[in-house]
Amino acid sequence: MIVESEDALTIRHVAERLMNAHPELEASLVESSVQTAYEELRYARVRTYLPVLMERRAKDLLPYDEQRERQA
Repeated sequence: MIVESEDALTIRHVAERLMNAHPELEASLVESSVQTAYEELRYARVRTYLPVLMERRAKDLLPYDEQRERQA
């Protein structure tokens, strides 16, 4: 049985949420943006809000699309 670290689970959950929210984007692009967000925030002292901060940062890294703006 392989046990994932807490950070690996957080990365996976954030990526899954973003892929569900943006099915038009390639999974590899979403995963890459989440990984980059994690790398930027990985040494945060307070880890409680890490998933929320990662998701927000990963969204910022995703390509901006005018069509998505109109849907919001």
